[in-house]
Amino acid sequence: MNPLEPVKDEENQDESVCCRDDSNGTNNNNNHRRKAVSPAAGEHPLQYNYTFWYSRRTPSRPASTQSYEQNIRQIGTVASVEQFWKFYSHLVRPGDLTGHSDFHLFKEGIKPMWEDEANRSGGKWIIRLRKGLASRFWENIVLAMLGEQFMVGEEICGVVVSIRFQEDILSIWNRTSSDQTTTSRIRDTLRRVLNLPPNTIMEYKTHNDSLRDNSSFRNTKIAL
Repeated sequence: MNPLEPVKDEENQDESVCCRDDSNGTNNNNNHRRKAVSPAAGEHPLQYNYTFWYSRRTPSRPASTQSYEQNIRQIGTVASVEQFWKFYSHLVRPGDLTGHSDFHLFKEGIKPMWEDEANRSGGKWIIRLRKGLASRFWENIVLAMLGEQFMVGEEICGVVVSIRFQEDILSIWNRTSSDQTTTSRIRDTLRRVLNLPPNTIMEYKTHNDSLRDNSSFRNTKIAL
């Protein structure tokens, strides 16, 4: 069996990872147990543990660092292929989310925030998708990351899918924005694993630029 093929095991599914319990896909229990996660006997361990996060905000309210951190929810951590599929099969698909919502899957210990120590000097590749493609592309990029297909050592921090009203956005974050060899390899691997057409527009943006743009936007809103 290919360890990255879906594994169906409903019997031992922990209800804390089931996110189909409300209209926006969140797990209402944000105070779930924070215990160490490790592969069970006979499972296929991932190279790193990964944590799922979810966030949603009102677009009319400008995001500050504080409000963003309050809105983001940690919904579970996985350490093996089997744990991943057990968890993933109970998540709402990105294409079924509503509003201004995001799913994040990051290495355990890294928050999906520009200011996190692991992200501070990094950036992200951004791909803008027409509506209807988010679920398939999200699954493909997640499996590529878990399967270590990017071949860039510890550079990958995590991936994000952002659901918006007119388009959806896929991004992959890495640690070192100044390493052009690494960022180019990530771009080329993205093209391959997502089977992107040659004319697909991909944008690389450093987290420092994102912080600066966000700060400028907030200042503009205040001035207005």
